[in-house]
Amino acid sequence: MSLWLEAPAPDISPDSATELWKAETQDARNQGGDSCILREEARMPQSAGDAIRMDLEAAQPTALLPRAGTFLDPTGVLSEEQIRLKKLKRQEEEQAQAASASPRVSSPPPALPQLSPEQLGMIEKLVAAQQQCNRRSFSDRLRVTPWPVTPDPQSREARQQRFAHFTELAIVSVQEIVDFAKQLPGFLQLSREDQIALLKTSAIEVMLLETSRRYNPGSESITFLKDFSYNREDFAKAGLQVEFINPIFEFSRAMNELQLNDAEFALLIAISIFSADRPNVQDQLQVERLQHTYVEALHAYVSINHPHDRLMFPRMLMKLVSLRTLSSVHSEQVFALRLQDKKLPPLLSEIWDVHE
Repeated sequence: MSLWLEAPAPDISPDSATELWKAETQDARNQGGDSCILREEARMPQSAGDAIRMDLEAAQPTALLPRAGTFLDPTGVLSEEQIRLKKLKRQEEEQAQAASASPRVSSPPPALPQLSPEQLGMIEKLVAAQQQCNRRSFSDRLRVTPWPVTPDPQSREARQQRFAHFTELAIVSVQEIVDFAKQLPGFLQLSREDQIALLKTSAIEVMLLETSRRYNPGSESITFLKDFSYNREDFAKAGLQVEFINPIFEFSRAMNELQLNDAEFALLIAISIFSADRPNVQDQLQVERLQHTYVEALHAYVSINHPHDRLMFPRMLMKLVSLRTLSSVHSEQVFALRLQDKKLPPLLSEIWDVHE
């Protein structure tokens, strides 16, 4: 079972409304507003009493105020509701002018998280361990079956050789992941069963994270072990389905846009490995505690290195959610390989739970 683990609105009073009306009526007169009263006189009976009454009303502008609850009549007289709204608008304008004239007191910026000496030491250790594992993998590239160069690329032998080439690259990647996990602070303190459970289910996600580090946006290719570069067509020639190839390249492109450094990648990988919701994990509480340590370190590190991008940290964590989806797609790919009668090496069969 463990052979792969062994790998290295205000109110207005009537007085105020009257005063506001007086002001509005005076303005209307100055601007030719008497025309509306003349039109009203033209419609009224022209008796002597009526004329005297109209003269008195014209001398008292307040008599032209409409009754409460009425709206603008055809003569152009403002209703109380419109007067109230105009006064509100005037008050809002005065308040806005006062606010703009008063000096603004800027609040001090929030304090950035700080990395503790323990966190700094842990990050340095992770980066060093990752570089060491990468160098060890580079030395294994000579043992990988060469990519076939033949006149007939569709021959059975060429297809088998390309499949062997990719599976052996996957084995080297798994061994690198196991070596790195063993150097993660806290990993070896877990039971052997939990170590196996965590690695078996996180391996493909960590492989995809490592793959995204090697993505070249210019050529839209992925480079393994320094010397081996592959585009989508090469993945297809090796027997992988388009339904799996396209998500790999899309994820790699999205990760490349974040421009993460070695420390951020190492912390993301550690967080992915220490996921307590993996199947068959027994001491979930301890795994959660370990993961929280790496999450806090990543949060502080990102806050310091990306102080003007508050969304960087949540974007990074969301990539781990995307990896869960890719892991499900990978399971479908493995099943499709079995249907094609393509046998996986024992290490990959064990880690991906393939029962021949």
